[in-house]
Amino acid sequence: MALLDPDGRRVWQISPVARRIGVRPGLTISQAIGLCPTLRLCEPDPVHYDAAFARLLAALNNVSPVVEAAELGRAFVGVDGLGRLYGGPKEQLAALRAALAEVPGGHERLGWGMGKFVSWVAATRAEPGAAVIVPRGSEAAFLARQPLALLPLDPDTERRLRLLGLHSLGALAALPEQAVVAQFGALGRRLWRLAAGVLVEAVVGMERPEPVTATLSFFSPVADREMLVHAFDRLLERALADPRRRGWRVRLLRARAELERGGSWLVEIVLKDPTAERAVLAAPLRTRLDQSPPARAIERLAVEFAAFAPGTTALDLFARDATAAARAERRRALRHATREITLRLRRPMLYRIIEVQPWSRLPERRYALIDFES
Repeated sequence: MALLDPDGRRVWQISPVARRIGVRPGLTISQAIGLCPTLRLCEPDPVHYDAAFARLLAALNNVSPVVEAAELGRAFVGVDGLGRLYGGPKEQLAALRAALAEVPGGHERLGWGMGKFVSWVAATRAEPGAAVIVPRGSEAAFLARQPLALLPLDPDTERRLRLLGLHSLGALAALPEQAVVAQFGALGRRLWRLAAGVLVEAVVGMERPEPVTATLSFFSPVADREMLVHAFDRLLERALADPRRRGWRVRLLRARAELERGGSWLVEIVLKDPTAERAVLAAPLRTRLDQSPPARAIERLAVEFAAFAPGTTALDLFARDATAAARAERRRALRHATREITLRLRRPMLYRIIEVQPWSRLPERRYALIDFES
């Protein structure tokens, strides 16, 4: 099974079975069906998927505060320290299953293991509504039987591995690590350690701030581009004026639409440079509206700010506000500006002035410049 992307022209999300056959996200429909003639394609409804996945993440957060959303339909849960609350792996999985029982569906696959890769592979081997546990110390034996396609491989690397006669994780792990590194570099080291079960990647919980949303319902469905652009402008103005947004710049912007006769349209834009300017936020929305317009007329439109960055700008760094919060905000903004400068110019351009020999008659010896450490 596979979900089509919002444009309906390429494959977007893929079931584990189709992935093992070779289907990958981004393939055209003809390419995907050529690899898997029995592939079942589902029409896109991204707003529905996004809302359902948000409910699933909220349910998982009721069990553990550390939840990482890897991709649509796949999430990792950190269980360190939950033993005192729930018990061993079976009890922890039972708690997760009880929490997910409140979410419509009931077809989740659960896996328990050391690190994200082992637990994910275990989940792909579970039956719907069931779980697979990989005990500590048995990671290598469990992974040895799994196909090579489970690794995060690009097509060229996968082709080279198969030319070497490698078709399972156990076959790759049986090779000397340095030999794999010599052939594939740093990527080969990571692939070998994943296959051998020695690379334990921790779950990174992410803060999910309360989004700021502005919605608009049309009296009759709208398909005219100019009217939609005007509606986006008004929704952005309303969202930017929300009191919860003040003092913050927008990092992640979503536009959602409910379409005539069912279905939905979803656009998600991650801004490289967070901003609170309406014109800057509207520009990528217009571009996406031209590149991938909705399939049908829109009945309801919504704009959502889902992630934020501190709102202090360079002009506010030297504001005379003595509160601890303001000082912390200025320090955070200064660290962010320093990292941006270093990334763009390949060298730091901010310095501290320190006294060296203030009594010296030579001005050059009185003070020195050192790099500003963020």
